[in-house]
Amino acid sequence: MCGRYTLRRPQRIDPKLLGVDELPPLEPRFNIAPSEDILLVRARRGAREASLARWGLIPSWAKDPSIGNRMANARDDSLEEKPSFRKAWHSRRGLVIADGFYEWRTIPGVKRRQPYFVRMKADAPFAFGALWEVWRPRSDAEWVVSCSLITTAPNALLADIHDRMPVIVGPEDFARWLGETGNPSPPADLLKPWAPDDMETWPVSPRVNATGNDDEACIAPLVSTEA
Repeated sequence: MCGRYTLRRPQRIDPKLLGVDELPPLEPRFNIAPSEDILLVRARRGAREASLARWGLIPSWAKDPSIGNRMANARDDSLEEKPSFRKAWHSRRGLVIADGFYEWRTIPGVKRRQPYFVRMKADAPFAFGALWEVWRPRSDAEWVVSCSLITTAPNALLADIHDRMPVIVGPEDFARWLGETGNPSPPADLLKPWAPDDMETWPVSPRVNATGNDDEACIAPLVSTEA
């Protein structure tokens, strides 16, 4: 799964690479959590737009938005099966921009899991594959845009840390992922682990477990206390 991620240097995002004219105002973030507003790129009415969306997909048929709290992630092997994700997988795919994420490793005999920070070796921004939906509680209320990150099997770098990792979409595949190529079939071949040689990871302090901690110390390498 992917339960937290970072966008530490939003100024490094290139709107032209994303195919958008501008980005919404963004602050450096080191510990983005579900239910928060995150940067989503989607194709609408023949153009791409970058806007903020709630992390945690709320299906259009939901009666209560709290269902989104359980839908921060969508497994790649259940996209065709789950009603919450099926329609979005076929027609409402998006890109969530990040520059790192966290995964938690279970250590035998240790109650608390060990968090790890993961990023590209070049420390450049990248795009998670996502699904999005729109929802509103009543006809006179504003629409709420929400999204889920898609997860897949881990690559060789992360396999010892967690059994899932987020799907990452390369710039060369943005148009196909967003459904801009005219092909009605969803791009199932892009649901795969990212190349491990492009990434690096290290253990970090469990302070990232608390959503109120949102600073550079969250990604600082954990100092070993072993002699």
